[in-house]
Amino acid sequence: MEPALLDQVPSLDLADFTSGTAEQKEKFVADLGAAFTNIGFVAIKNHGLSDELRGQLYETVRQFFSQPDEIKKQYEFPNLFGQRGYISKGKETAKGFKVADLKEFYHVGQPEPVGSMPSNVFPKEVPDFEKYTLEVYRTFENAGKTLLRAIAIYLNLEEDYFDDKVKNGDSLLRALHYFPIPNPELVPEGAVRAAAHGDINLITLLMGASAEGLEVLRRDGQWIAITALPDQIVVNVGDMLDRLTNHKLKSTIHRVVNPPREKMGTSRYSIPFFMHPRADMDLTCLESCVTLEYPKLYTDMTAGEFLDERLRELGLKK
Repeated sequence: MEPALLDQVPSLDLADFTSGTAEQKEKFVADLGAAFTNIGFVAIKNHGLSDELRGQLYETVRQFFSQPDEIKKQYEFPNLFGQRGYISKGKETAKGFKVADLKEFYHVGQPEPVGSMPSNVFPKEVPDFEKYTLEVYRTFENAGKTLLRAIAIYLNLEEDYFDDKVKNGDSLLRALHYFPIPNPELVPEGAVRAAAHGDINLITLLMGASAEGLEVLRRDGQWIAITALPDQIVVNVGDMLDRLTNHKLKSTIHRVVNPPREKMGTSRYSIPFFMHPRADMDLTCLESCVTLEYPKLYTDMTAGEFLDERLRELGLKK
């Protein structure tokens, strides 16, 4: 039997899990699991990110993207396959689409890289960019680890199941700029700010964007607009967690639509945090999620192999 359709993203308080009573913690786990089973998205408050830090980060991000392309491209390194630094306009195309998204972005990874991980690069023209991106990175990484503990309990795993798998993981903070389109008639047919897609990673944590546009595909085929309240972040399931749980927890398709024609000349900024495990994490479907009713959907592979496959599909890796 299909679960009831949700008309809106459920709102939960992370403090119920971290410092609530046993009953509050149990309810948080159940509600989070239900949301991720149903629609794949949830809104979370008490996540650790202050309004002040969010404002400071957006200001430094705006400063970077307002610079001329020739300055920004100094921080673009094709040999890193879009995993660090600047990724210029027209470089990323959603899986299954022919036209590139109308966006540019900047990637910040592990503050202290391990193994073969690349080091971060930071723009010297915006001195505070490094400070605020790394502070938000660590804040979201901590919130993500806590959410994964709740997910582990929901899946009847040990609470610390994900801890060693995401320690020094390949997580990315992406500062996104959906640039102004002063002449909408020149936009290639079918081009949108972000075409319909599922995220690659375990979970994504997203602070409120500077403008509307995010939409989620509900299970009845309807697109619904998602807007986080000022004190919330939106969290969604990524493809890696979907694979691990044999589609029990659902990586929901979402997109960023173009604004009305009269607003095409304005910028939209968005800063998601993509929570990745280490490359060697085994994404083989959990045995508890494979049954006669729900047979195994996915081939076995590691997180690193899956990421490599998706980067090629996105056009970031040849």
